[in-house]
Amino acid sequence: MSTAKPQAGGTADAATRRTPSRHWSTIGEATCVWGVWCLYGLYRVFGRTLFRAVLYPVVTYYWITHPLARRASMDYLTRMEATAGAVGGRPTWRHTLRHLFLFADTLLDKLLSIGGQYRFGNVTREGHQVLLDQIASGQGGIIMTAHMGCLELCRVLANQRQGLRLTVLVHTAHAERFNRILSRLDPKSGLQLYQVDDISPATALELAAKVQAGEFVAIAGDRAPAHGGRAVRVPFLGTPARFPVGPYVLAGLMHCPLYAMGCVRHGDGHLLRFTELTRAVTLPRASRDAALTALATTYAAWLEALLVRSPFDWFNFYDFWADDPVRTGRQDAHQDAH
Repeated sequence: MSTAKPQAGGTADAATRRTPSRHWSTIGEATCVWGVWCLYGLYRVFGRTLFRAVLYPVVTYYWITHPLARRASMDYLTRMEATAGAVGGRPTWRHTLRHLFLFADTLLDKLLSIGGQYRFGNVTREGHQVLLDQIASGQGGIIMTAHMGCLELCRVLANQRQGLRLTVLVHTAHAERFNRILSRLDPKSGLQLYQVDDISPATALELAAKVQAGEFVAIAGDRAPAHGGRAVRVPFLGTPARFPVGPYVLAGLMHCPLYAMGCVRHGDGHLLRFTELTRAVTLPRASRDAALTALATTYAAWLEALLVRSPFDWFNFYDFWADDPVRTGRQDAHQDAH
């Protein structure tokens, strides 16, 4: 990945002139298992204050040795400030360091959530009635998530909510070591994990059966798939970006509602926000690409509005606006021939 650092003006247009970029799935996992366990143990003994004090030099070292993450952070924060003024001023290197620090701090919340140690009274929920109504009807649905905040809170809250059964689709190959850590904290958490970029027809049928049985399937809607998977370009923070079409196709095939769920920091805890994007996904053959683009546009606008509330909760540290990070010559869905 090679992200062009925005010019002094900080405009989104300046970021459109880019060198070739690597796809997010090709970026190696940076998880240090023993380091994560040491920090987690430090928190359990001494609390969050000392944990954060030790975390600062760790994150600073990562910030120094990972220029790609620094540039991706600067690119995103510059766009966020130019579009919504949510950063509070022109981003500097200090903002990117803070961005990475909050990401690392959120990893602790993920561990605490799965381990049952998080203060769940600090979780505020908005719009969750739409899911409760769907549960009461005995039907399931597709939930679109994003790489933001601490979504593991939803996985744990799902276990606490009677009748809410959740299967999470993740790119396990990209975060294999961290998923193993979560599995050690809660062995049940890894029993229903599917790889996002490797859904076979058999797996799709299995997921459809789960939805028909009243379960919910959660899938990330903010990362274009690997291996040349289909995506559409829709406006996001002032510039078109590639968003996957998989969640909409799955919802259309399963004839079920499509929901969105996001998580950001809120006071001393987190905010979990839910919404129903559409009751039924219809993808007519003659206007399939237009329908997919409209759905992705709605989701991207919802995602942007939530991030404005807590801009440092966005955890996509790669060139999100790259022209084509998959392979030369590959086109987006709205350009493909049927």
